[in-house]
This record gives sequence, structure tokens and C-alpha cells, in this order.
Amino acid sequence: MYNLLKGKKGIIFGALDENSIAWKVAERAHEEGATFVLTNAPVAMRFGTIDELAKKTGSQVIPADATSVKDIQNLVDKSMEILGGKIDFVLHSIGMSVNVRKGNHYTTQNYEYTKIGWDVSAVSFHKVMGVLYKSNAMNEWGSIVALTYMAAQRVFPDYNDMADNKAYLESIARSFGYFFGRDHKVRVNTISQSPTLTTAGKGVKGIDGFLNYAEKMSPLGNATALECADYTLSLFSDLTKKVTLQNLFHDGGFSNMGISQEVMELFMDKE
Repeated sequence: MYNLLKGKKGIIFGALDENSIAWKVAERAHEEGATFVLTNAPVAMRFGTIDELAKKTGSQVIPADATSVKDIQNLVDKSMEILGGKIDFVLHSIGMSVNVRKGNHYTTQNYEYTKIGWDVSAVSFHKVMGVLYKSNAMNEWGSIVALTYMAAQRVFPDYNDMADNKAYLESIARSFGYFFGRDHKVRVNTISQSPTLTTAGKGVKGIDGFLNYAEKMSPLGNATALECADYTLSLFSDLTKKVTLQNLFHDGGFSNMGISQEVMELFMDKE
């Protein structure tokens, strides 16, 4: 490997099982020399295997509800104790829609569910950065990354209210990223990843169609979870010190495509 993160310390939110992008980020960060704390919501941890990842990477796990400022403050304080100083990188890999889970169509949402999904998927990012900012917990030239999806810019009907959550998440990254950069020299970016068969991704109606369509539209094909982890590590490294306030598409070129020959051929009359 390249020792890209040698000596760097971080917090990784959202690793649930080996299908999680956060899980792959943790594995790769460990390989590149980083030390970090793993965290997830207590309820999510009961369904995952995060302790296995902790053992593999020599990490400690601190349960935290990312919608609770009190939990986040405890997480940040304990992480700095465990890691022996300020934080160099943070991954926010959190997303959940109760409306999707309950099968509610976008046009007939349960708005109490909408609020819960918005808080978990988007406002939690503001809360995390708010605690880090006020606690002066990040080292200069540190890096904060959140995972998003292109439904924030374009219509994917079955992505439901998660599309709105991701749009809000990306706005938070830009707005808070300005203050974090100006005041603490910390960069904040989002990665817009290809559709990926994570545990959360499998819950989206028609995910197989998403995957197949994106694969045929993308000149380089869909980006895998492991490839996303590699890209995330590049943003954690010192090689990208002046990259901030960006929504970075990691999708094999899908985001700049209008139509591909492969997709056109599916709709052409066969003689």
C-alpha cells in the first residue's frame, strides 16, 4: 500500500456489515496506516457486525445516535481521548428513510417519517460538524466527507424522500464547509457514488434496475464500494488539501452522460 494515512486519526460513521461503504473505508484506512474510532447508532449495531470490523482494524467502537448532539459530543470527546489528540478525518455514511421502509409513495409521505429521515440522513451531518467545529476537534487540513447520490440533482422516482435528504446534505457540506475552511483550514466534501448494493441500497425499490441502467450508461461502468473507499481515502489524504465545498461524482462517468450506445440499442427497432 501507499501509507497515505500514516499517523492520521479519524472517526468513521455508518459501518454496518461488509457490504457497507463505510466498512470498506475502515478496512482501507487501516491498511493505509490510519487509526480511528468506529461508530453507529445503538439500534443499527444490533443488526450489524461492527465488532468484527473493530477487531480486524484494531479499533474501538463508540455507539452514538447521530441525531443526538449529546451523543455526538460524547463520541468526539472519547475519540480524542482514545486516539490521543485531534481528528484528521471523518466519514459520514448515514442514510435512512422510514417512508421507503414502509412503502409510502413520494406523493403520499407520512411527514413524521419524513422528519425522521431528514434528521438522520441530513441534519445529522450538520450536528456532527457543529460539535467538531465548536470543540475545535479537527486538525488543520483535516477532511470531512459525506456520501450522497445523484438523485439530489436528477429525478429517480423510487429514491423517494432520500433524494430531498441528499440535496439538503450537499447544501450543508457547502455552507458549513465554508466556515470550517475559513476558521480551521478543514475541508468538507460529498461523494456522489454509483448505485451500490449496500444494506441500505438494497431497500430502495428497483435497485437492480438502477444498477443495470447505470452500468450500461457509464463508460467506465459502476463504481464499487471498494473503489469508493479508495476515492474517499484520497480525500482524507494530504494529496487533496485544497479540495473543498465540492460534490464529487464517483460514478464511472454516468453523471455526464445523456445516452449511451448500449441504452440506445435497447430502444431501436430491430430489422
